[in-house]
Amino acid sequence: MKYHLITLGCPKNKVDSDGIEMLLRSANYRPTERQQDADVLIVNTCGFLEAAKEESIGVLQELGRRKRKHQILVAAGCLVQRNGAEVVKRVPKVDGLLGTRRWMEVLELLAQIRGGKERRRHERYMMLGDAELAGMSYLDANHAPALLGDPAADFMVAMPRPPVTAGSAYLKISDGCNAPCAFCTIPSFKGKLRSRPLEAIVDEASALVAAGARELVIVAQDTTDYGRDRGEPNSLPRLLTTICNRTDDRLRWVRLMYAYPGHVSDELIEVMASQPKIVPYLDMPLQHGDPRTLRRMRRPSRLEMVYDHIEKLRAAMPEIALRTTFIVGYPGETEEEFQGLLDFVRAIEFDKVGAFTFSPEPGTPSAELPDPVDDEVKQERYARLMETQQPISLRKNQAQVGRMLEVLVEGEGKIEGSNDPLLLARSYRDAPEIDGLVLVPGVRGVASGEMIEVNINGAMEYDLVGEPLIAEVFSSKRSTPIALS
Repeated sequence: MKYHLITLGCPKNKVDSDGIEMLLRSANYRPTERQQDADVLIVNTCGFLEAAKEESIGVLQELGRRKRKHQILVAAGCLVQRNGAEVVKRVPKVDGLLGTRRWMEVLELLAQIRGGKERRRHERYMMLGDAELAGMSYLDANHAPALLGDPAADFMVAMPRPPVTAGSAYLKISDGCNAPCAFCTIPSFKGKLRSRPLEAIVDEASALVAAGARELVIVAQDTTDYGRDRGEPNSLPRLLTTICNRTDDRLRWVRLMYAYPGHVSDELIEVMASQPKIVPYLDMPLQHGDPRTLRRMRRPSRLEMVYDHIEKLRAAMPEIALRTTFIVGYPGETEEEFQGLLDFVRAIEFDKVGAFTFSPEPGTPSAELPDPVDDEVKQERYARLMETQQPISLRKNQAQVGRMLEVLVEGEGKIEGSNDPLLLARSYRDAPEIDGLVLVPGVRGVASGEMIEVNINGAMEYDLVGEPLIAEVFSSKRSTPIALS
């Protein structure tokens, strides 16, 4: 039996997909890149933004159009949890739904789908109402399962994971979120914060390192709120310390993502600065830089607090790389407020900045706000924000020239216009999938997941260029060449 799994959305989805894959492999399923060769098709969907929802629906519809009679199509993840009825309505060939809190029951779901197919293979779905769908065990009269509620067991304790690839692994420490952000749909389908037990996280970290992880990327909806639901606020420093102390030296980097302003405590900064395995890097999505916009977003709006965080982080870790994310074109955002954001970006000088144009999400308070910003204005402001950040990013990268950096190899490419090899790697300053690369020309034969030292001799807005400290680097394993865009 073979499966074909497509993962959309954020790294938290990737962690759930890893668990699904491990369960499938334990039942003797094998992965395939070709849809036509698969017995089971699974799409782990994203439902965070309208554009992500439409992408998920489009992928499901395409799989449904090409689906063969014997194949099973499962829609899983956030969009399913948020609006399973719409998924089935728009993708009638879907055979079952798997919610965000039920992915560990994927094998049971497949067994139930097969049973229903055998009994009434050619019947069409008979949809139930939304209220009934949210809490039921089955999607329709043909017993096509819809596992959308809470599981019987606490899945936050043990989360099965497959072998590590490329030396990096995401480690999810909690799910759900207690923040009141007016634009965010996550609490509607992820629920309130649920922190995993510390020992379960540490056990998983150790297993991932034993499987080959040189880097652990700590993720959650809000990593810095870890433990609050268990009556232990500010537990993240203790968790990070325990992970570092209980893993061996094969683990080189621990990277922290999705910190919430106001939750970056002095204890957390001290642990980050004192633990050698924790890289001097922090992702803290701020969403805006003008207090008026932040108040409408229901986000922390006291910018003095943010400046205080940044000052403490840079004092404790002078080489820290700081990343943030902003939303432009939020309802009511005036030109003056947008200029406040640009002034904030210039003042802080973040190393990395991501940006999105505002998308009104049904059911969120922001969708009902007056004074929407025109799409053309959103795009124009997005461009101006990135133009403001680019020279800052370039200066930050140019400051790395002449430094020796340890890099984690991700693969090989080719220099444009030639067949000369190009090694693709990341330094501590770059999170996987969202930040830049360190490009090392003229080197081949280094396996993905290996770490080497390079001397940085070039810089661009987003990427660095380096040369290895030894003339040639060889490995017993070869990485798969990938195209460089």
